[in-house]
Amino acid sequence: MIFRLNQEYEKSKHILLGYINSFESKGQDFIVGQRNKIKLFDLDDKKINVKSFKIPHLINKIAYKYFRKSKARRSFEFANKLIEFGVGTPKPIAFAEFYSFLGLDKSYYICEQLDCDLTYRELIEVENYPDHDTILRQFTRFSFNLHEKGIEFLDHSPGNTLIKKNAEGNYDYFLVDLNRMKFHNSMTFEMRMKNLSRLTPLKEMIEVMSNEYAKLYKEESEQKIFDTLWKYTSDFQEGFYRKKRIKKKLKFWKK
Repeated sequence: MIFRLNQEYEKSKHILLGYINSFESKGQDFIVGQRNKIKLFDLDDKKINVKSFKIPHLINKIAYKYFRKSKARRSFEFANKLIEFGVGTPKPIAFAEFYSFLGLDKSYYICEQLDCDLTYRELIEVENYPDHDTILRQFTRFSFNLHEKGIEFLDHSPGNTLIKKNAEGNYDYFLVDLNRMKFHNSMTFEMRMKNLSRLTPLKEMIEVMSNEYAKLYKEESEQKIFDTLWKYTSDFQEGFYRKKRIKKKLKFWKK
């Protein structure tokens, strides 16, 4: 086993290891997905979030042992890097990896639990969500700030940004599901627009985001930003639903 934690949690090492070892039988279910599971545990006066990643198939078992960092390790390292950049994310605590002679088996990422008011998804799904325009515009500024810092969040999708209203009445944004990120010296216009293309299928939201992004990004016009972002969004949506149709057909033939 490999276990690493941030120094301020050193005194809690044995408690955290106990949570990992008893993960299947203890803790409060938070998210139970097909691939990964997240449970909540108490640590002193805090709630912490323990994410268990699915055991990889044989090829990835070997790859994660010799050639690539595990999703848990990447989540931990990227969270620390985001904090160095001044970008919001739940505070990272530790990661753990368990290996067999074949390669990686179970892996876990631990962070502080962050209670949010909403995610970007509510802006899409809830009609007339309160303060919708302000939240969307501030989110666009948050995304622009990521791009200016060269941060390409590859899973920049509706459920992966937590949003919390602060004491001043503005909104703070926190990235989660961090295992797929790239860091660049700079990001091209096309990279920026592709990075925003998975967020919403709604044209009216793309219009607002394009308008706000154009206030900050002076290299291209608002019309060019909208046209490019809408094209990449349409391409992504078409590909997404094509994959769903193929999966549906495969499931039918399997029956």
